[in-house]
Amino acid sequence: MSTERLQRPLTADETDAFRRDGVVMLPGMFSEKWIELLNAGLAAHRDEATSRARIWDRDEQGRTMFWDSMAWHDRPEYQTFVFESPAAEIAAQLLGSQSVHFFFDAVFVRSPGSQFETPWHQDEPYWSVDGHDTCTIWMPLVPVRAKNALAFVPGSHLSGAVFDQPDFGVLNPDAKDGVDRSDFSAIADADIPDIDADRDAFGVVSWDMEPGDCVVFNSRILHGGSGLLDDDTGLSVFTSKWLGDDVRIAFRDEGMDPDFSEIMRGYGLEHGDRPGTDLLPRVWSATS
Repeated sequence: MSTERLQRPLTADETDAFRRDGVVMLPGMFSEKWIELLNAGLAAHRDEATSRARIWDRDEQGRTMFWDSMAWHDRPEYQTFVFESPAAEIAAQLLGSQSVHFFFDAVFVRSPGSQFETPWHQDEPYWSVDGHDTCTIWMPLVPVRAKNALAFVPGSHLSGAVFDQPDFGVLNPDAKDGVDRSDFSAIADADIPDIDADRDAFGVVSWDMEPGDCVVFNSRILHGGSGLLDDDTGLSVFTSKWLGDDVRIAFRDEGMDPDFSEIMRGYGLEHGDRPGTDLLPRVWSATS
């Protein structure tokens, strides 16, 4: 169970913003010790990546974005963060859930000067779970400017739509085997609109952030960007994914990225189950 209380209380305005907009920036939620711990974990992680790791994009200058997921089983620093930091309680308060399970971690490391922008997408339709009560806590481990940070379309989590989303499997310049592929064409309700053509019309938001700040977003919100770095600026981000009361395991024919279905079945989890076991542990409960 999560052991450290919040660095500061969440305000009613912050909770309301998350539920209305699907995203909220929370300044000063994590103390320096958590940033130091995650930076130490990330340094070791880069040297001992999991089999799921891959490079997204590589330009002519050799600039890349490194990505990896579900490393917490092997990284004690990440385990400590999951079980002892305030992250689970932050998720529980924003989701309004009676209990919160940890889903997985993911890291994103962009080389200085990287011009790769994450395509606009939703998260939850790629995942091996289904439910509205999901969120990601996006934590930069270095200062980040709004123009380089992840950007969001407020309120898009409430549309009920599954968009015809990009296949992230093609972002694989090393042609690594086993990269998950997704095809939403058969189930999509709509194409993703051209958000970048008029970001103001879509109300796109992003924030200047410091280590210790975080953005929490519902996993059905449209989001993208987080690129176009200056030559002397890199970006390292740790994210944690959290599951609330209405979430069930969902194995999707259209593809999953990352695809944890085989791992989940190895832990005895099947389609329609509630999260649980040591793979998707309950970290916070209102009764604890």
